[in-house]
Amino acid sequence: MPGEPPDHALGRSRGGLTTKIHTLADTTCTPVVALLSAGQAGDNPMLAPLIDTLTDTGHDLRFRLLADKAYSHPSTRTYLRSKRIKHTIPEKRDQIARRKAKGSRGGRPPGFDIETYTQRNTIEHSFNRLKQWRALATRYDKYATTYRGGVLLGIVILTHRTRS
Repeated sequence: MPGEPPDHALGRSRGGLTTKIHTLADTTCTPVVALLSAGQAGDNPMLAPLIDTLTDTGHDLRFRLLADKAYSHPSTRTYLRSKRIKHTIPEKRDQIARRKAKGSRGGRPPGFDIETYTQRNTIEHSFNRLKQWRALATRYDKYATTYRGGVLLGIVILTHRTRS
């Protein structure tokens, strides 16, 4: 099928052949944009394509990104600063230890507001709403484009329910 990824966004993970849904959600727990990757793929490499997709759809980038430690890589922080996106991402323990081991050359720690970070559960709530759709939770679709269409349909319906 033209435009279809060679792996059909299927990859081997602990649960067998799976697909990861990567989304950005707003404060109403509604997914705004979604992309797919193979199940074994990491979360961090998909952040830049998600933000680029968001900007391609005409959304304003004046928001604060709340993410977990999976997105704590220095390259991610550099990317977000280059896009002027405010973010609240906790540091991993090994990154803290590496920075402290460098002493004064390690730089200052990134800003982190625990109060703001408590709102990060909105992405978890949005995934729970999306995964209530049995077809999305189980992925019976053969092609990634078909599955992504179902994900986008779910997002449209969730957005309509939230906004009306």
